[in-house]
Amino acid sequence: MSADPGPDLDPRSAAPGPLRADLPAPGATLSGWGRFPARPAHLAAPADLPAAAAVLRRQGEGIAPRGLGRAYGDAALPPASGPGLAVETRRLDRFHAFDPQTGVLTAEAGVSLGEIATALLPRGWFPAVVPGTRFVSLGGAIAADVHGKNHHAPGGGAFGDHVAWIELMDETGALRRLAPGEPGFAETCGGMGLTGFIARAAIRLRRVESGWLRQETRRAPDLDAAMDLIEASADWTHVSAWIDCLTTGRNLGRAILYRAEDAGCDDLGPAQKLDRWALKAQARRLGPPPDLVPGFALNLTTMRAFNALYWSGGGRAERRGPALVDWGRCFHPLDAVLGWNRIYGRRGFVQFQCALPPETAREGLRAMLRLTSEAGQGSFLAVLKALGEGRERASLSFPRRGWTLALDFPATPRAFFVIERLHRLTAEHGGRIYLAKDARMTAEDFAATEPRAPAFRASPARARAFATALARRLDL
Repeated sequence: MSADPGPDLDPRSAAPGPLRADLPAPGATLSGWGRFPARPAHLAAPADLPAAAAVLRRQGEGIAPRGLGRAYGDAALPPASGPGLAVETRRLDRFHAFDPQTGVLTAEAGVSLGEIATALLPRGWFPAVVPGTRFVSLGGAIAADVHGKNHHAPGGGAFGDHVAWIELMDETGALRRLAPGEPGFAETCGGMGLTGFIARAAIRLRRVESGWLRQETRRAPDLDAAMDLIEASADWTHVSAWIDCLTTGRNLGRAILYRAEDAGCDDLGPAQKLDRWALKAQARRLGPPPDLVPGFALNLTTMRAFNALYWSGGGRAERRGPALVDWGRCFHPLDAVLGWNRIYGRRGFVQFQCALPPETAREGLRAMLRLTSEAGQGSFLAVLKALGEGRERASLSFPRRGWTLALDFPATPRAFFVIERLHRLTAEHGGRIYLAKDARMTAEDFAATEPRAPAFRASPARARAFATALARRLDL
């Protein structure tokens, strides 16, 4: 591997436009991306790895690793009681090495996936797995073992499947390197920062010919039709569906499906060839954060109007046929509006995301959508995906073979009641909850949905000096 990544690997010079968003200043009130819960917290942002080691040694306990703040709930917040410190990686953002033959990148934990993409796309490489936002740190992607639209596909899976090694720092500042198959590696991928402070990692990227994708849009009139269409699209690499959560009766769970493949050079039109890596397209898409929206502006009437317009737009896209879309529009559509989490107003929002096994998924998802619709708490950011095989031992990694449904709700008492019911339905149907999105699960619900928790809790890899609000809430 090259010791020098090259002068052109600076992610900030790869393209215009922001590559990070909404980073808190040290000492600020902290929250996750959902802005709920939010609380004053001590925060450190070391400038380099020696400084990080000094911070960890000085703190010694109650350490909460924090990346770029994109976990939705309290996974990167220190516990509300007792000594605690969030140690942020935003300044640990150096690229250390890149091998242009194998696509293996070594970088510090604070580098964002967007920075990796914009720096290495011009060399023909892209992250193998990307979640719904580019503003996720490398360390956060490993700790949450994020997945994307290609989990079901060959070469997809979860982020940890593409990690060559991890350098983990303990509370004494000591570093140790973990590789797949070694003790502690599996627990760290999906361990939500509870096995230590991820300092650096080496990851394998995938080859691409351009920054564009060939995307098809299809509509499905109900949940069964949507799931059938997703199953029929299993040979497509990137597949997901938007679900209309406010429909009932025969239209329960109507959906718009998006499926895409990487575009080769021969697929590009004249405009795309002028922007082969879609870096200029990213700069045009990224808009300023919206003004804070009053909470009453997001209600059942406005959500019904949005869903109707979105459904209609899906019909127009379906009639137009296949289209070339840039990687940001395909993988990170919400990033087009920086700070979109503010649309829920000052109260913030919470997300529910479950994974259900294939044998119970249709019944379970139908019950969840019926509950959501009847409660008038429909989410306009609802996503359904099929998942491939997951890691079932040692790790708390979220993806498992089956289906995943994600729903956003305003942080209100009525929505909390619905989420409690959704947690029970998840347990009844043998599913699990995504810890990177959770802010409301109880320790009892966690025990009912996560049979791997006792093994993780007892594992030598569970570093007791590292504690988060989520870990305290779930008795981890």
